[in-house]
Amino acid sequence: QAQLVESGGGLVQAGGSLRLSCAASGIIVGAFSMAWFRQGPGVPREFVAIIMRDNNTSYKDSVKGRFTISRDDARNTVYLQMNSLKPEDTGVYLCGGGGKWGQGTQVTVSS
Repeated sequence: QAQLVESGGGLVQAGGSLRLSCAASGIIVGAFSMAWFRQGPGVPREFVAIIMRDNNTSYKDSVKGRFTISRDDARNTVYLQMNSLKPEDTGVYLCGGGGKWGQGTQVTVSS
C-alpha cells in the first residue's frame, strides 16, 4: 500500500532552520511531481513548494530564498530545507504526490 511519511518537524526559534523529510513507500517519488503544503491554525491548507519530475521547482512567494525542496531518488524521499524560519511558517506540513498525502509533521516557530 502506497504511503508517505513526514518527519523532521519541531519547535524552533525565529531565524532557525529545520529539514523535513517525506519518505515514500509503494510509489516512486521520481515518477511524480511531489509537493509540500502546510495547514496553519485557522487557515486553509496552502501550497509551499513543488518539485517536478524534471527537477524543476516552484515555491510560494513568501518562502522563496528561504526554503529549498529536493528529492533523493535512491532513498525515495523528498526533503524541504527551511531556513530563516518565521512565526508565520508555523503549521502542519504535509507531503503529497502520486495521489497520496502523508499525515503531516508539526512545525512551530516561536518569536
